Amino acid sequence: MRLVRYVYPDYRTYAPAPGGFNRSPWSGFEGEIDRLFETARRSFPGAGAAPTQIPVDLYEDQANTYVRAELPGVNRDDINVEVSDGRLNIRAVRKTPATPAADAPDSTAAEKTFSFSRTVNLSAEVQTDRIGAAFENGVLTVTLPKREEAKPKKITVAVK
Repeated sequence: MRLVRYVYPDYRTYAPAPGGFNRSPWSGFEGEIDRLFETARRSFPGAGAAPTQIPVDLYEDQANTYVRAELPGVNRDDINVEVSDGRLNIRAVRKTPATPAADAPDSTAAEKTFSFSRTVNLSAEVQTDRIGAAFENGVLTVTLPKREEAKPKKITVAVK
């Protein structure tokens, strides 16, 4: 068996920087990678912590606007949908059952509760008195019907 020793490449082919310092083409690369990961990490609340804001999808058709939120592991009774001051407020609570630790099966573990919320600003074209919500297979869909005057109308033009 023959061992091969890695030798760093020689950078003498590059033009030397002022002062005689030879700069590696990889210098600064590690700092850029660290900066990239630090920027991405800041968008998360913390290591191992669950996010507290519900991700939602907003889409619309001619008659309605829809707010769709995925809430896996949440019971129907733990969801609260309210409309106030031109805002749609969605709150949910997910409870995880208590599981004893593997190294101490006799210990009692407390039930964990996670709270989530999201606020969506409503436009003036939504009829707040006709808002509906459905929860099926962990997906909450809130239907926001548009006012009649906000719906697009088709007008036929007669040519003479």
